[in-house]
Amino acid sequence: MEQGAPTEKHQKLRKLLIDLACMGVIGVVLALIGPFGSFQDPLALRLIVWVGFAYLGYFLYAPIDGVAQRLAPALDLPAWAVQFVGVMVASIPMSAAVWILPRLPDRLRWPDAETALTQYLYVAVVGGMITLLFTLGQRGSAGEPEREQAQPRDSARKPEPATRFMDRLPPELGTDLLALEMEDHYVRAHTRLGSGLVLMRLGDAIAELHGIDGLQVHRSWWVARDAVEEVRREGRNLRLSLANGLEAPVSRNRAGELRDAGWL
Repeated sequence: MEQGAPTEKHQKLRKLLIDLACMGVIGVVLALIGPFGSFQDPLALRLIVWVGFAYLGYFLYAPIDGVAQRLAPALDLPAWAVQFVGVMVASIPMSAAVWILPRLPDRLRWPDAETALTQYLYVAVVGGMITLLFTLGQRGSAGEPEREQAQPRDSARKPEPATRFMDRLPPELGTDLLALEMEDHYVRAHTRLGSGLVLMRLGDAIAELHGIDGLQVHRSWWVARDAVEEVRREGRNLRLSLANGLEAPVSRNRAGELRDAGWL
């Protein structure tokens, strides 16, 4: 797996640098335009304020969807509920920055309660829209490049669906697929030899696994049937112990399907 790690880090670093460059351009453009009455401020102050807003907004709101996708399964909550809480929490420091930055260095004063609440609600609405745009944009970009790579170039015969997905993995992982796990906007494929990330949506990956006997057991997990070694119950919760030592959670709305299929 040491060979696959640099590739994963390279993909994430490349995306981060592109995102930061885009946010920097957006901040500079807004500083030059000077919206919301800020044009009367000196250009240097506008650059500090708007570029600062752009970067701060990125670091506060961009991670929300990824964090929600990780926390939602553990909390047994829908991802949108965790995203909503994330936006409301992230909007607290963002509201403070929106109030403080334009008033530096000598115009700073504390708002009254009504003004602070009104500004917080405005920021939360804008932050929610930004989070939605980040979510849609990142999930869209997670699907397109992989579909292009999946198209056969030199062969007139299309590969089998399971082969299409396995071709995305480095050879050192082998072909004995145990499970797929959603991880941010990636899918982590677990095999008997290790694991690796693929930039695509879990639903798209599952669509390429018709040739492998398995089921989606959770919103963020697909498991191959022969990978299950034990079914563990923890109160009302079910977990599948897999051949590589991992445990996959079973959501309550999937338990009936697994029971009908003879897994439980």
